[in-house]
Amino acid sequence: MPPASGDSSESAPSVGELTPPTRTLMGPGPSDVHPRVLRAMSTPLVGHLDPSFIEIMNEVQELLRYTFQTDNQWTIPVSGTGSAAMEAAIGNVVEPGDTMLVPTNGYFGGRMAEMARRAGGDIVEVDAPWGEPLEPADVSDALAEHDPDVFGFIHAETSTGVVQPDVSELTAAAHDHDALVIADTVTSLGGVELKVDEWGIDVAYSGPQKCLSCPPGASPLTLSDHAMEKVLGREESPRSWYLDLSLLEGYWGDDRSYHHTAPITNVYSIREALRLVAEEGLENRWERHRRLAGALKAGVEGMGLEMNAPEEYWLPSLNAVRVPDGVDDGEVCADVLEQYDLEIASGLGDLAGEIFRIGCMGYSARPENVALVVTALGDSLESLGADVDPEGGVAACRKALR
Repeated sequence: MPPASGDSSESAPSVGELTPPTRTLMGPGPSDVHPRVLRAMSTPLVGHLDPSFIEIMNEVQELLRYTFQTDNQWTIPVSGTGSAAMEAAIGNVVEPGDTMLVPTNGYFGGRMAEMARRAGGDIVEVDAPWGEPLEPADVSDALAEHDPDVFGFIHAETSTGVVQPDVSELTAAAHDHDALVIADTVTSLGGVELKVDEWGIDVAYSGPQKCLSCPPGASPLTLSDHAMEKVLGREESPRSWYLDLSLLEGYWGDDRSYHHTAPITNVYSIREALRLVAEEGLENRWERHRRLAGALKAGVEGMGLEMNAPEEYWLPSLNAVRVPDGVDDGEVCADVLEQYDLEIASGLGDLAGEIFRIGCMGYSARPENVALVVTALGDSLESLGADVDPEGGVAACRKALR
């Protein structure tokens, strides 16, 4: 006899209550989320065109301008992860036939190149080894040789633990060749010094889940008037309808006209995360990251390990630590996760197997978390036979935290 209308021939799946483990997140992202941000996400929904939500949108844009250190009118949270903001930036600014100059010194320079290719751009490269920043002279030479329409660089390279110094020199050289500048600030926004307007950056994108300590889902993006002129003057539409900034302008601009249903709880969360940034103050926040990451650095060096990046371009929010000889980095990461509920990560690309990537970002950048990382890492390495001094590492870390 056939089943009655609406009945299923199979029983419904039995899925229990959601109970993820409680981890301390000290990898390359996400970072621990501040309790205030979690509370903000649990507040009631309103419609994405509700007058109260329009006011929230205005507040988020104002807070983002402060955090980016920009007066750009066109400053928004893109509905999506940091990669969505990245693709919105590149996919709108790079037109078919444009030339984009990208770096070779890390994993995310390669992602820039791939997105620009998919947007129809021609890719040229400025070379630097993985683990080193771009040299201004090399950038100037590449600009002179290729005369690109767009120059992209990674301000804080998550794959190598390197922060790019001399940003103003890079942007000035690019502007001398009439190239727009796109900066990846995914691991720097809200954690290390970043001044979009003062440094001459035309477009910057980021992710909320790193130094802002916010769940992914609404990702910061800012464009100068000059960059938006290029976007709005395109001869053909971008290849993504969803990320077409000329359409999103209608929703995030003065009209507030429907484009898509915004991720309302994610906008709530980034608003609260940005309020925390403003309350702490940007300079205080930058100093906190440097001080606590400095204690982490002292601890790993105190146990006999080496940092991947020299002091002059060490990235406090993402600490790349060299894996000692004879040690399987994946085994260490799995061990500290199992024994300490602590997340750190292995290397990517050219540095796979050679470094640990240890974040010190946002709400995760707290003394107790730094001490936990040094203790857990030393314990795990010693148990696996590495030549380390765990007690020396803990002592150096504690001294730096005083």
